[in-house]
Amino acid sequence: MNGYAKGSLALFVARVFSGLNVNALGYLLPVWIAPLSCVSLRLVFGAVVFWIVSLFVKHEDVVWRDRFKLVALGTFGIFGYMSLYAVSISFTTPVNFAIFNAMQPLWVVIVSAVFYRESVESRKLLGLAVGFVGALLCILSEPAGGLANNALLGNMLAVFASIIYAIYLVLSARMVGHLKSTTILRYTFSSGALLSIVVTAIVGFDAHLFSSDFKFLPCALLLFVLLFPTVLTYFLIPIGLKYLKSSVVAIYGYVTLLVAAIVSYVVGLDRFDPVIILSLLLIGASIYLVGNGGKDAASGRQ
Repeated sequence: MNGYAKGSLALFVARVFSGLNVNALGYLLPVWIAPLSCVSLRLVFGAVVFWIVSLFVKHEDVVWRDRFKLVALGTFGIFGYMSLYAVSISFTTPVNFAIFNAMQPLWVVIVSAVFYRESVESRKLLGLAVGFVGALLCILSEPAGGLANNALLGNMLAVFASIIYAIYLVLSARMVGHLKSTTILRYTFSSGALLSIVVTAIVGFDAHLFSSDFKFLPCALLLFVLLFPTVLTYFLIPIGLKYLKSSVVAIYGYVTLLVAAIVSYVVGLDRFDPVIILSLLLIGASIYLVGNGGKDAASGRQ
């Protein structure tokens, strides 16, 4: 299997779990566990697992400059993204959140242009415009029949979460070439976990899941979130970053959107809405335009 195939397979699996994660958190938050408490659990669990794994992997020396970058990525990229993600999904519907999460290719193009002066072709500019129209439709749409507590607030937080994760993708993609994934993960998750512990100490840990009688479904969903979207997904993403462009990596966010939409409608966490469907189609068209219809993918890292 060549590098492109490895990266593509890793990202596809990771994004399937991400889509299921959107629905799992949509069920858990905030009834069974508070958003920031869930973030703290995820980061601490992930940090412990990644440090244990690193004990069995020969790792390289990390210069102080890279350590500083990794700590910044952990506190801003991991903790910031997960926190906005959790708070957002407690206000809006899983599909609404997934739509904005799928906009990462648009933000990656903008971030790359701002940070690294990468040129933006006219086709990508058109894709950005189409994507913003789709996002605006979703932001301004009414909550889906009471399924969203505060759709406008949740949608806006989802936009910021998507932007932060795009920045994380662009910056971390520059590090996977000379640092192992276990090294990146143990530093980023550890710094994110430390910050989450401080925040939790201030706001308090709130998890009805642990204070009530044992409930199988919420406990099983939380375990799923910890093992797969938290640990396995973040193991797989650096593999994708190693072999593919960060813009191509972000395009796989559309897999998350499709999985989240299908599962949400099946289990009743969301319902079909013409505006949301139109937003989804516009975001999909924008991703195609930004990704040059697959041409960027073919030029990914090998």
